[in-house]
Amino acid sequence: MTYTVNASILLTDLPINDRPAAAKAAGFDAVEFWWPFQSAVPAQSDIDAFVNAVSDAGVQLTGLNFFAGNMPGGDRGLVSWPERSEEFRDNIQIVAEIGDRLGCRGFNALYGNRVEGVDPAAQDELAFENLALAADAIAAIDGTVLLEPVSGTDAYPLKTAQDALDVIDAAGKPNIKLLADFYHLAVNGDDVDAVIAAHAADFGHIQIADAPGRGEPGSGDLPLARWIDDARAGGYEGPIGLEYKTAAQNPFAWLSDATATRA
Repeated sequence: MTYTVNASILLTDLPINDRPAAAKAAGFDAVEFWWPFQSAVPAQSDIDAFVNAVSDAGVQLTGLNFFAGNMPGGDRGLVSWPERSEEFRDNIQIVAEIGDRLGCRGFNALYGNRVEGVDPAAQDELAFENLALAADAIAAIDGTVLLEPVSGTDAYPLKTAQDALDVIDAAGKPNIKLLADFYHLAVNGDDVDAVIAAHAADFGHIQIADAPGRGEPGSGDLPLARWIDDARAGGYEGPIGLEYKTAAQNPFAWLSDATATRA
């Protein structure tokens, strides 16, 4: 099984640039990050420090989010946010630069919450345009823009796989694909088995956490192992992103337990 550690939600006791080495020390060869900077356009020295941290650790960056605003404050992306659209567009080339330097090919563009007083249709039209711009820029490095249904935020309009697939169709670019986060889909009430059966070969990425609680696999009741096996059987060939929360001293202890159980 090829796992990639989401080092924005795991290893958070360490500074951002220490986390790739920590993932390597824990036995992983790949990491992914949400946007690891405080602004859409960070200083070049900060970009270089992040790139060097990943390279020096000897891990592959498999995923990177576009700047999504103040995530702890409730923001969930700028793609459809009219007042901050220019920030998203300014961010595109920086994302592409980091991806090019590190060989990363998957880039998550969080759609953005509905804005009070703004016509949702107008937000969607803006999103289609911004996603197309991002896809064209990322295509230059043979990359894929990922679109993710998200739970826990009522104002975020993409709740199901079909919600995201409809946007992907409207944006009209072949290198925009569904990010199938099994936790978010399940919590939102989507039929994960049906989504896998219909779309596994076209998934741009998979992420996992258990429910309830968004904990490590085995902490809840989701059939994550079966869903992963089914997605593999259906044609998904990429890594599995570990994007969960845990208070365990060893955040990856469940892997030994799972291996023993399936042996």
